[in-house]
Amino acid sequence: MSKKTQIGEGAMVEYVTAMIGGQLFGLPISRVQDVFMPERVTRVPLSSREIAGVLNLRGRIVTVVDMRARLGLPKPEDGKTAMAVGVDLRGESYGLLIDQIGEVLRLAEDGKEENPVNLDPRMAKLAGGVHRLDGQLMVVLDVDRVLELETKVQMAA
Repeated sequence: MSKKTQIGEGAMVEYVTAMIGGQLFGLPISRVQDVFMPERVTRVPLSSREIAGVLNLRGRIVTVVDMRARLGLPKPEDGKTAMAVGVDLRGESYGLLIDQIGEVLRLAEDGKEENPVNLDPRMAKLAGGVHRLDGQLMVVLDVDRVLELETKVQMAA
């Protein structure tokens, strides 16, 4: 599912990095459609707190998922405007609210490790592994797991 390129010693995978609550996360670039500043998010009555609402993005209705709420983190107190990463799951468009977008990192696929046993359980249930970078741990978000809440909500309806 990730974008892979063959370079000499092994496959490389590209990730779009994002900060959420001071933690570095990586989303496989193949799953990212766009990055945008969410404007006019309309709250959906009776939706879970993890659903920030919906918005119109270039003619598409996009469900906005609050990643801080999804990870059980408090709302940011710095007042900075959140950004969103556009992803797609089975033809539906979603925006994942994040604190800050980073850069595109190209990492060796074999450098990805299983989730460490001491990884916060809230992160572990959404993570598809980790990469150890210089003095920092990048948690690889599994987009399908992140959006599972949406299918559970739909099934319950």
